[in-house]
Amino acid sequence: MRTATSVLAALLLVLAGCSAPTAGPAAADDWQYPDDPPSDRLGWEAGYWYNESIDVNQSDGLDAAEREAFVARTMARVERVRGLEFRESVPVEVISRAEYRERAVFGGERSPEYEAWHEQVWEAPLIVGEDDAVSDEFDALYGGAVQGYYTPSGDRIVIVSDAAEPTIDRGTLAHELVHALQDQHFGFVGSRSRDRGLAHNGLTEGDARYVETLYLERCAAGADPDAAGDAEGWDCVPRPARSGGGGGQPINRGLFAYVYQPYADGPAFVHQLRERGGWAAVNAAYDRRPRSTEQTIHPERYPDEPVASVRLPDRSSGDWSRFDLDTRTERLGEAGLFAMFWYNDYVGGYRSADLPYSSYDYSAAPSDGWAGDRLVPYRSGDGDDAAYGYVWGIEFDDASEAGEFVRAYRTMLRLRVGAETVDGRANVYRVPDGPFADAFRVERTGSRVVITNAPTVEQLDTVRAPPR
Repeated sequence: MRTATSVLAALLLVLAGCSAPTAGPAAADDWQYPDDPPSDRLGWEAGYWYNESIDVNQSDGLDAAEREAFVARTMARVERVRGLEFRESVPVEVISRAEYRERAVFGGERSPEYEAWHEQVWEAPLIVGEDDAVSDEFDALYGGAVQGYYTPSGDRIVIVSDAAEPTIDRGTLAHELVHALQDQHFGFVGSRSRDRGLAHNGLTEGDARYVETLYLERCAAGADPDAAGDAEGWDCVPRPARSGGGGGQPINRGLFAYVYQPYADGPAFVHQLRERGGWAAVNAAYDRRPRSTEQTIHPERYPDEPVASVRLPDRSSGDWSRFDLDTRTERLGEAGLFAMFWYNDYVGGYRSADLPYSSYDYSAAPSDGWAGDRLVPYRSGDGDDAAYGYVWGIEFDDASEAGEFVRAYRTMLRLRVGAETVDGRANVYRVPDGPFADAFRVERTGSRVVITNAPTVEQLDTVRAPPR
C-alpha cells in the first residue's frame, strides 16, 4: 500500500512516463535486440522493453491500449531496478477516490468486543481519546491518504485516482508492482502485534518505496542529466493536470505518524541492507524479517537486537478482568512510544533523517531505549455499563533509559494532558476532564515501567494491585 498526505509533507508523485531507448541487452543467436526475445527476461514484459518508447497521453485519461502499454513497460522497469523477474502478469484497476471509500477496503464491520479492545490500545499511547471512535479515525486516515494498493488474495493492483479522468501515478504503479513482485517471490506473513506487523512493513513497504525512489530518480535523470547524478536516464511524459485531491475528514496525526513509519524508515533500512550485500541481502531479509520497529528505525540493530519478553500476570480484583482479543497480545513498539510523544508535542516535529532514503527521523530520547512492551486492556461490567482500563508494561535497555522515559511520560501527562498528582503521590495522577479523563499510576522497577489506567483513582488497585 502506498500513502501520502500533506500533514507530513509526503509528496504526491508525478504520473506515467515513456523513454527513449538506451543500451540494451546483448543479442542472442536467434533474435536481435530490440525485437521481442524468445522467452521472458529481466527488463522485458508483455512485448515492451524497459527503455522502449510508448505512446501514452494521460491528459484525457487512459484508454485500454495505453494502460496495457504503461503497465507492461513499468513492470519491465521495475525488473530492471529490482533485479527480479515477474513470474506472471499483474492486473491493474483504476478507481475514483469516491469508489475507493465506498469499498471500505480497510474498514468493515467489527464486533463490539474488538472495538472495545481496540479503543484501549490507542487510548494507552494518548492518541485516540474516549470522545472519538478508533474505527472512524482509521477510516478517515485511509480514505484520504491511500493512493493505491495490492491485494494478494486477488493478485491485482488497484490505483486510486483523484483526477476527473482515470490516470495512473507512475510512482504509485511502480510501488505497487514491487508488492506484486514480493508476493510472487517471497509471499507475505502475518503477525501477532502491531509492532511486529509494522516491522514487517518496514521491509515490504521500504523495499517498494526504495525501488519507487530509484525509478523516479531515473525519470529525473532523463529530464535533467546534470541534476540527477549517475542514475540511468529515462524520459518521462509530463504529469497531467489533477482535478482535486484526496479530501475527506481531517486525519488523526498520531495514528498517521504510527502507520507511516515503515514508509519513512523502511527505504533507509532496505538501502542499508543493499549496501551490506546487494539485492541478495534484501532478498535474504524476507527469510529473516525484522522483529520490531526498533530494527527498522535503527538499521544497525538488525538482525541481532532481541525483543524483551514482557509478562504481566493478572493482578486484578473485584469485577475487573483482562480481555485479550483471542490469543493476540498487543505490542506498540518503539514507533508507538515515539508517536505518543510526538503527537502530544513532547518531542519536536519530524526531522529530516540523517540516513539516506529516510524521509523522517523516528528516534527520540524518551523512546530510543525501548526493548519490549505488552499492552493488556481490562474491563469491568458488560454492555453500555462497562468500564475500561489497561495495563501497559514497557521494558527498556537499562534502568537509566527507563528513568528517562518515566520523567518524560510524567511531564507529558501534566503539561499536555492536564494530569494532576493525587495526595502528594508522585506516581499517581488524575486527569479531571477531556478525552483522557482517567486515573494513571506510573511505576518503575529497574528497567521495567508499568502504567496502570482506570476510570478513577480508587479503581487503579482493582485493575492491578500495586506491588508489595
